[in-house]
Amino acid sequence: MAAEKQGKKIYYLNIGQPDLETPAAYYAAVKNFDAATLAYAESPGMPVLIDAVRGYYQGLGVGLEPADVLITTGGSEALLLTCLSILDPYTEVIIPEPYYPNYTTFVHAAGGVIRALPTCPEEGYRYAKRERIESLITKNTRAILITNPGNPTGVVLNQEEMRMIADVAKKHDLFLICDEVYREFCYDDQFGVPTMAHFRDIDDNLVIIDSVSKRFSACGARVGCVVTRNKELQQALLKFCQSRLAVATIDQVGAAALYSVDHEFFRRSKAEYKARRDTVVRRLRDIPGVLVEEPMGAFYVMASLPVDDADKFQEWLLTAFDDRGETVMFAPGAPFYETPGKGVNEVRIAYVLEIPELERAMDLLGAAIVRYRKECMQRETG
Repeated sequence: MAAEKQGKKIYYLNIGQPDLETPAAYYAAVKNFDAATLAYAESPGMPVLIDAVRGYYQGLGVGLEPADVLITTGGSEALLLTCLSILDPYTEVIIPEPYYPNYTTFVHAAGGVIRALPTCPEEGYRYAKRERIESLITKNTRAILITNPGNPTGVVLNQEEMRMIADVAKKHDLFLICDEVYREFCYDDQFGVPTMAHFRDIDDNLVIIDSVSKRFSACGARVGCVVTRNKELQQALLKFCQSRLAVATIDQVGAAALYSVDHEFFRRSKAEYKARRDTVVRRLRDIPGVLVEEPMGAFYVMASLPVDDADKFQEWLLTAFDDRGETVMFAPGAPFYETPGKGVNEVRIAYVLEIPELERAMDLLGAAIVRYRKECMQRETG
């Protein structure tokens, strides 16, 4: 990056790459792998990993059969294969915006169309309103796709909201695709460890996307899964799994070992991210003109900044600003929206740095906003 070549230190808050240590169980399993031949794994996934995933869900009070779990190359492939399996050209998927931008790629790859469910910073990006969801359903609607806890907003649905969305999917015979990769990161105990899999009356509607990436701080392992009890969908997914042969064998071995990690790992991880969230939200609220609601899950916060264009502001941060040789990088908000013109002055901040670094990053952001606004005013009057 040009800014780094200029000698600047950049505080990266733009990518959801956890910095906590990956559990040693992963590396131990890989080091001890001693098969004479590194062969293809089974197309649906290795039994040892499928059983580990089933055991994890059993701990959540959810019983699964082996066929209910298909292992994928990360949550991304799980979403892509799901879209390819359920969508036809011009069929529609309702997604609350802002949302993870790669959803657009997956839906469009299958020929689908996104129907955005609008939210706004003033309402804390909450979207679980029955009338709003049902107003978007048409004869072409095939699915509702939600992230719970949310990326980029950190919104967490309560049990009543989850039940309502499940009821809408059941009533209108829609697939309900739930991306639950941030499940362990809920900062209010009332939410527990949320999963739609408890609602057994939507077995034929429900598709859960899961992954080891965030839960175990193991993004590089590229191991995820699709969980569904819908037998017809299982067969469609299996055909795609067979066509791409298999997920990497060694990563599956390591991922299976991750599921043996003690719950203390989750407790420590959640406590650390909660402290980071509190730091970032407190510091953002100290900056005049910033609008931010406290996220209740994941490790992101979406904020509205007092700038004309977050993308232009980010470019300025990297090319024209520094404080003692340091600057900050976030993710501009517009790419998280389907609706043109929305999110222009919003940003997503991933609090994946240690607290002292987050404090310094917020110092930089506050100082940069003041300087940027002053320069903009000077250009307008000059």
